[in-house]
Amino acid sequence: MKRLLHLGVGNFFRAHQAWYTFKAAGGWRITGVSLCRPDMRDALRPQNWRYALEVSDAHGREVQVIDVLDTVLVAAEDPAAAVAAIADPQVHVITLTVTEKGYALAPDGLLQLDAPAIVADLSGGPAVSTIGLLAAGLLARSRHGAPVTVLSCDNLSENGTKLEAAVKRFCHAAGVEIDEYLEKSVTFPSCMVDRITPSTDAGLVARVHALGLPARAAVATERFTEWVIEDRFAGPRPKWERAGAVFTQNVSGFEQRKLGMLNGAHSCLAYAGLLAGHTFVHQAVADPDVKALASGVMDEAAAILPVPLQAGAQAYKAELFARFANPFLHHKLRQIAMDGTLKVPIRILATQVNRKRHGLESPACDAVVAAYGQFIKAECAAGRQIEDPNSKALKQWLTQDSDMRTFLQELA
Repeated sequence: MKRLLHLGVGNFFRAHQAWYTFKAAGGWRITGVSLCRPDMRDALRPQNWRYALEVSDAHGREVQVIDVLDTVLVAAEDPAAAVAAIADPQVHVITLTVTEKGYALAPDGLLQLDAPAIVADLSGGPAVSTIGLLAAGLLARSRHGAPVTVLSCDNLSENGTKLEAAVKRFCHAAGVEIDEYLEKSVTFPSCMVDRITPSTDAGLVARVHALGLPARAAVATERFTEWVIEDRFAGPRPKWERAGAVFTQNVSGFEQRKLGMLNGAHSCLAYAGLLAGHTFVHQAVADPDVKALASGVMDEAAAILPVPLQAGAQAYKAELFARFANPFLHHKLRQIAMDGTLKVPIRILATQVNRKRHGLESPACDAVVAAYGQFIKAECAAGRQIEDPNSKALKQWLTQDSDMRTFLQELA
């Protein structure tokens, strides 16, 4: 059987990579691995791993049933089973959606060897981190030598390159000698993914249940979807191009456009929108002042895109605003606002730095960084918990006399 393995069985994976594999057909099945929690396994198993995907645009909604998963493992409960699944020679591609913080990267993009989960894995116990689990599985796989492609699908620039470097750094620190296998038989392509996928709410569950479809683990997403993949695979893969995926030799320009224009505008809408009293993206983008700031962020990012992508930047911007205005996609601003110390440098500061190299000011991006600082102050003043891996450092920042940009640069 032709098989994929996916780490991080969250909403985005079920709306994006699983959907592409389902549409590609060809007999491919997916083994899912939840790194920590059993919730998704427990929700999907009674439905024989099937789930409902509600797809919407400004004109309405429709529901599809996705049947491509055939099991979900929980690494925290049985790490040996997860390692064995990675090592399974029937697995040809390993994909990941574990969010930016799941890679345990330092601000310089390298694996943070003193991160608690990495320290725990290097101590020799069962793997608990994404990188430790991958390293253990690839070590086991190297014993039979079957080739495999490891494909990061998270919002990191050059995500494949960074994942490969993280795995190799972990292996060297652990004294694991699999460099020859990694060089000869494993590839780590980069890719850019795009499909807005909010968290599941009670309204979605009720709508799916009313249709008599599997309502547990239901997912809502938009009709638009994009997947640009570096064409560098070690072996067989699904024909994702049947579902619209694009294969290329250079993903970086598409990554830069998405991170700067879509993700940058999303962070802008989140912080400025929450400060203005909004709850959802479609509400924030309907606010003229918030929309104007998001428009400025897009324009600043567009101006420094590679020349071939600049020509279509304004059309891309118009399409983004149409997607953001979707009234059927209740995308919470707080979902976007979390983990700001990881997201803002990639989505906003990177544009500022790049523009500075070209001698350009970045007033819109400057305003977003300031809004992020105001948001953190407002959260603490309201007594709410800061959802960020650097929450302690953020609380210390509140006692210091420095602006948010300086803080983020010092954090790096």
